[in-house]
This record gives sequence, C-alpha cells and structure tokens, in this order.
Amino acid sequence: MTSPRTIQLDPRDNVLVALADLPSGERIVNSGVICTLTTAIPAKHKFATRDFAIGAEIVMYGVTVGRAREPIPQGGLLTTQNVVHDAAGFQAKDASYSWEAPDFTRWVPRTFDGYYREDGQVGTRNYWLVLPLVFCENRNVDALREAFEEELGYGRPRQYRQQVRSLLQEYSSAGSDTSSAAREVSHAPERIFPNVDGIKFLLHQGGCGGTRDDSRALCGLLAGYIHHPNVAGATVLSLGCQNAQVSDLLEELKLRDPSLSKPVLIFDQQKSGLESTMLSNAIRETFQGVVEANRIERKPAPLSKLTVGLKCGGSDGFSGISANPSIGRVSDMLAALGGRSLLSEFPELCGVEQSLINRCTDDRVSDRFIQLMRSYAARAKAVHSGFEMNPSPGNIRDGLLTDAMKSAGAARKGGTSPVNDVLDYPEYSRTQGLSLQCTPGNDVECVTAQVGAGANIVLFTTGLGTPTGNPIAPVIKLATNTKLAERMSDIIDIDTGAIIEGKSSIDQMGDAILELIVDVASGKLHTKAETLRQDDFIPWKRGVSL
Repeated sequence: MTSPRTIQLDPRDNVLVALADLPSGERIVNSGVICTLTTAIPAKHKFATRDFAIGAEIVMYGVTVGRAREPIPQGGLLTTQNVVHDAAGFQAKDASYSWEAPDFTRWVPRTFDGYYREDGQVGTRNYWLVLPLVFCENRNVDALREAFEEELGYGRPRQYRQQVRSLLQEYSSAGSDTSSAAREVSHAPERIFPNVDGIKFLLHQGGCGGTRDDSRALCGLLAGYIHHPNVAGATVLSLGCQNAQVSDLLEELKLRDPSLSKPVLIFDQQKSGLESTMLSNAIRETFQGVVEANRIERKPAPLSKLTVGLKCGGSDGFSGISANPSIGRVSDMLAALGGRSLLSEFPELCGVEQSLINRCTDDRVSDRFIQLMRSYAARAKAVHSGFEMNPSPGNIRDGLLTDAMKSAGAARKGGTSPVNDVLDYPEYSRTQGLSLQCTPGNDVECVTAQVGAGANIVLFTTGLGTPTGNPIAPVIKLATNTKLAERMSDIIDIDTGAIIEGKSSIDQMGDAILELIVDVASGKLHTKAETLRQDDFIPWKRGVSL
C-alpha cells in the first residue's frame, strides 16, 4: 500500500498537511486541488492551496486558525513569519446537534477487573495516600515515605524503617500468610500486601501564604484525590495554623462523599507536640489502614465504570490527525457505554468554542462553558498574555504555528458525542458521557486536575515526547508518529503512527486503545509512566497558566 503524502482535514480547508517531507517543485494532487510546491515542505507542516493576500483567512479542520500577515503563494509553506494567530468568535448556542453513536455492541459484555468502593466507584488501582495540607509538612511526608516504601516492598529504605519492620513482624506473627515475606524483609522484599498497589506520597507548595481561594481550591483537589476510586484511604498531615484548614478539607470531602465512607487519618503537628510523636502515631495507624486496604480484591466491572482523562502534550503537526482523533473515538465509545471522559485544557479549545457550545445538551451547560472560557481569557489578557501565546517552541517547530491551529487538533480528543457537563477546577465528575473541564494546557497541572476530578485512566497523546505521569492513575502514553515511538520507546505505550502511514484507520486504532485500557485498568499491564514511577503532581493556582 502506498502511503499518502498529503491530507486535507476538512472540505472547507484551504491548506494541506504534509505527511512526509515534500521537495520543492513537486506537483500535488489532493481533493481536487492541483498545485506545485514553491518550496520544500517538511512533514507535519502546511502549505497553501491557493494564493493568500495579506489578511486572508487560513482554514484548517473547517475553522479559522490564522490569517496571512504577508502574501503566501499557492504551494507556499506556512510559517510564523507569514501567518498570525486568529480565531472565530463564539456566542450562545446557535444550532441544534444530533449524534449517532458508534457501534459499541461488541464492548457491552466486556469488563475490567477493578476495586469496588462503598460509594459505587470502581478503581483501576488500589493505593493508600499520604499528603500534607500545607507545604510545612512536606518534610514529614518524606519521613513517612522513608519509613514505608522499602519495608513494604515499594521503594528505598531510610529513617523510621525499624518501626514499620516491628509492625510488620507483629502482623506476620498474628497469623498472616505474609510471614515468609516478613522473614526476608531485611533483604530486598517482595510486596507484602499483594492487593495494595502502593502507598503514594504527595508533595506540594501550597496551603498557606497565598490567597484563601487558592487554599480552598487545594483542599478541593486533595479531597478529589482522597475520594478517587483508586484510593482506599488517606493519611493527612496538618501543621494546624495554615490557611488550608482540616475543616475545609472535610467540607470538600463531604461535597464529594456525604457519608465520608473512606478512612481518613488526620494528624495535627501543633496538637501532637513532639514531631516524633505525630510521626509514630501516623506510622502505626497508616500501617493498619494498609492492612485493611489489602482485604479489597479486584472484581469484574462494566466499562461504564471508567472515567478517562483526555490529554495531549508535546503536540506536533500529526497530533490532530492520528492520536487525538483515535482517543476521540474511545471517548465516543465510552459515552455510548455509559462511561465518562474529560476534555480539558481550555487554552487549547480556542477557536473551536462554537462547535463545542452547539454540542452542549442544554443552555445551562453551554452558558457555563462560555462564562469559564471568557473569564480565563480575560485573566490572561489582564497580565498582558493570551491564549495565542500557548504554542511552545517545540509545537511551532513541528507544525503547530498558532494556538487556534493547535486547538483545532486538540479538540479532536473529545470525539463527536454531546457535551453533557462542564466542570470548573477542582470539581468532581458526576455526569456520564463527555464533560469539559477548566484546566490549563500545562501537562502536569492538567493531568493532576483530571485525576482530581475522578479520572481512573488518562490517555495522553504526544508527538514530541513527554514523560508525564500521575501518582494514583495510570497514564497511557500514545505517540502520534512511529519515529517518536521508536526513539522514546521507554515512555510510549502505543504507537498511532500507522494512521499517518495509511496502515490503520482511526476506528481500528480506537479499538486497539480500548483493548489496552481494559488490560491496564485490570492491572494486567502497567504503563511506562507507572514503571518509571513518574508520579507528577502540581496543583493549579488560579493564576494565568497556559
């Protein structure tokens, strides 16, 4: 099969995308367009299908992605020198929307093996969480990490190990079937608790010294992590006097789980007196929490129990052609099956707002999206920034010249299903189908927020390569092109480059991704980010982050 060399993404487009390096002078025939290239066109980049005068509208994916800042001849390369960002405006819903779901019948009987929680959520992992309410407690969280990780087979040994070793010996002598493992604990132990995937320790720089809104948002995010289906329970360290109070955290938890069904162990240093007293108590009670978490076993769950974060980072000119529409197909399948997906990165929805507004199920949903987008854009403008500054040097180098161009491809991660809800940060997802979530495009801030909203799997597409992961949710990394998948095989889980090469369709790739999701969700496979212990966690402070 001959690989295609160019592609028109929408019949309304007046540019073509090069799928391979094209030499100057080559005659191009595509979708009724016939032109001769006036210069070499690198793969991933775009060229004009007609002459552009200054100010002429440039259209990709059927939407405005820029304007010509100088004349561009037919067959000429689009660059940052001759193209400037521009995007169509948006308003209230102005068109009806109907959706035909993909054929999902083969997936209806499929299940994944997950951890059921009392509130009905199902986890793809089973973690115990240790976190600080304020940065002052980061050092003590590290002390707990040193105590637990190596002794229980999760990490490296350091201080406070002896207490955990003693607890482990008491546990094993009480009749546990892990006694043989306990006897070997002085060496490199296997995991003592087979049903617990690990103890995860979060660090952050918030909780005090900033605005009260930032502290409250942090409490909401941390509550989302505690409430998350991949978490069995949590240990929380508080200094006592910080802005992010224990009462604020508990209020946020009750918003997500009114019955407070999970064990949450809270330790206040200023009430404990000696630091060693607090840490010793925290170690003892956390150990017992892990013992209880180990009693939970995986059971079959329908795919409707999946909540998938949709993310792109280190994007390139192929992202909107291969990987992004492939996970858009997965999003549509999940919507049809009753599952959930989160399309985030509001700065990377610039220019496609109207199409998303028209996909909203009602005015309440669309009005909230409009309000959040306009508020976000206004905050950026207030500090002399703007969404047009979102593309990175790597994005630009690999063909994404404007934010609208990048956004049009990024939005394809959301497939075509209706938009059923809009979430502000750090709200928790409660609605089946596709939700829009207000986050930055920043890789770690966005994934941190998606997981805080309940994503128990994250699909992360990349054209340039990024090692981003998350402490409690598996992050599946998808390469947009085969060269990247081969060059950075240590971080890539699946290669969608076969679409660029004409060897696979988007539907076929979507099915392959969903198969991988089932295996990862069941614990049969671990992602590359998990293997590398890429436990990235950065709360978003509601300043300007693109």
